[in-house]
Amino acid sequence: MKILDKLTATRETDLGAEPIGKLLMTLAVPAIASQIVNALYNMVDRMYIGHIPETGSMALTGLGVCFPLIMIVSAFANLVGMGGAPKASIYMGRRDNDHAEKILGNCTTALVFLSILLTAAVLVFRRPLLYLFGASENTIDYAESYMTIYALGTVFVQLTLGLNSFISAQGFSKISMFTVIIGAVTNIILDPVFIFGLDMGVQGAALATVISQALSAVWAFRFLTGNVTVLRIKKENLRVRRHILFPCLALGIAPFIMQSTESLLVLCFNSSLLKYGGDIAVGAMTILSSVMQFALLPLQGLTQGGQPIISFNYGAGNMPRVKAGFTLLLKCCLTYSTLLWAVCMLLPRLPVMIFTSAPELTELSVWALRIYMASVFLMGAQNACQQSFIALGNAKVSTFLAIFRKIIVLIPLIYILPHFFSDKVFAVFLAEPVADAIAVATTCTMFTIEFKKLMRKSEA
Repeated sequence: MKILDKLTATRETDLGAEPIGKLLMTLAVPAIASQIVNALYNMVDRMYIGHIPETGSMALTGLGVCFPLIMIVSAFANLVGMGGAPKASIYMGRRDNDHAEKILGNCTTALVFLSILLTAAVLVFRRPLLYLFGASENTIDYAESYMTIYALGTVFVQLTLGLNSFISAQGFSKISMFTVIIGAVTNIILDPVFIFGLDMGVQGAALATVISQALSAVWAFRFLTGNVTVLRIKKENLRVRRHILFPCLALGIAPFIMQSTESLLVLCFNSSLLKYGGDIAVGAMTILSSVMQFALLPLQGLTQGGQPIISFNYGAGNMPRVKAGFTLLLKCCLTYSTLLWAVCMLLPRLPVMIFTSAPELTELSVWALRIYMASVFLMGAQNACQQSFIALGNAKVSTFLAIFRKIIVLIPLIYILPHFFSDKVFAVFLAEPVADAIAVATTCTMFTIEFKKLMRKSEA
């Protein structure tokens, strides 16, 4: 742990005093790097499994079936970590570190408790759940083998993701980044050893993942029990108090919904596209969702970097810094999302060719990408406003907005729009930009109203 001691020799940031621009850069760059490394982590996993001799294609499909279930498991870590961390930042801004540490302790216990429940649920119901997410008789054995070992390491996944949010919330961006990098590098090294060297196949990939997450969890836990961290995990704070934990869970519902509903969204898109366009349309959707997921990682990193700044200064009652932090975050997010939109409109073949070289699938994906990403320039405002609601501790509005875009607007549009267009495939892809436009208009309107209320309350 000498690296940890060296990295934490001094506090990285002063959230209440340093220039906003410098703060956002210091916190956002490592957060963006973490998001990208984590995405590459999953891609490398699939790449190795896909190259298993003879059974690679079926094994890869089996892993793909596991992915929605893994997303749901990870969403529970967000429920606790991304709900508790902003609350802790707000209390740190109020100079009430004792209460912030109680939040950390309660959330740590909640993560362990959820891990036990999730492990038991996945082990008991893994087979029917995997069939639900698309496993067949050809792929169920691969999917079940992977998921069984992965489930046994659930506690490490929960602690890594959940505790890392509290590290970021204190301004220790480098430590947070290394939490992800340690796991990713370890996984990349162990994958070929277990999959090919020890001939363990998908079980080797799952074991490599569990070991990697265990090392990341130890790293995060070691830091949060050390001498450098501002907030420390203490034995006396591990006992759950409803008045401390429940407000954190309420705030975490929004990020929980945003991640857990991704699986439902994939099922809705794929079922409609299979009906109207066949397997090739589903293949195009896989490429589009991959492009969207990877391309929006910098936005997630920016908002993750901005959250501690907004939360801390809101807790401190320094509304001018809150406003300055949000304004800069909004400008950065809009700049990036506009550049992303320009690439998708002018050079759509560039991102598509990363995922396929098949001529027919390439042409369909290039055509569809321009439709699917037509409103992506607005997503900068959507992300900045929605995540700022969470940073300000507004659980009700952030939860509503999480439900509104995907459940209330997008999923119904996937099934409604094909009734109004002769080109049914076009209509399904069109659901995404239409939902984006409606969601952004709603989110920005609500944020403007709520933020003005906060400013008036602060002045009073």
